[in-house]
Amino acid sequence: MAKKSSIERGLHVRELVRRAKNKRDALKRRIYDRNKDPVVRFAAQMKLAGLSRNGSATRIRNRCEITGRARGYYRKFRVSRIMIREMAAQGIIPGMRKASW
Repeated sequence: MAKKSSIERGLHVRELVRRAKNKRDALKRRIYDRNKDPVVRFAAQMKLAGLSRNGSATRIRNRCEITGRARGYYRKFRVSRIMIREMAAQGIIPGMRKASW
């Protein structure tokens, strides 16, 4: 089980990203618009750099929904490799079973 503080920090970062998404997207559109004046684009770039780092989507860390484990995460199931193995052994995941050959 992951530390409670790590899980809570992740939830907080997700909330910050959700709140800042529209503002960041508008600034990025202004920065990448080649038809705009370079001074306007540079000003938008400075404004984007001044925003909170935790508002960036790259700061989000995927974690297992059950244990909070950050490594060995399967996006399709939203759980870690360890929980996938346990759930497959219990028959919770339809169509998945332990391999044997």
